[in-house]
Amino acid sequence: MTQTIEVTIDEKGVVHLTEALKLKSVHRALLTVLDEPPDEALETTLLSESSLATDWLRPEEEEAWAHFQ
Repeated sequence: MTQTIEVTIDEKGVVHLTEALKLKSVHRALLTVLDEPPDEALETTLLSESSLATDWLRPEEEEAWAHFQ
């Protein structure tokens, strides 16, 4: 299965994943460096998503927003 995830690369060339990646074995990967810097607002949103998910995924929240589905 091919997966695509967004990463950021700092000025030292260190790659930072913006989401968890679980693999069952060693895999090859390709890295494409884009011309534009990351959108800081988007990056903050992505990095906070997992911590906010504990609130978002409560049954009370699902019920409150069910009428939008």
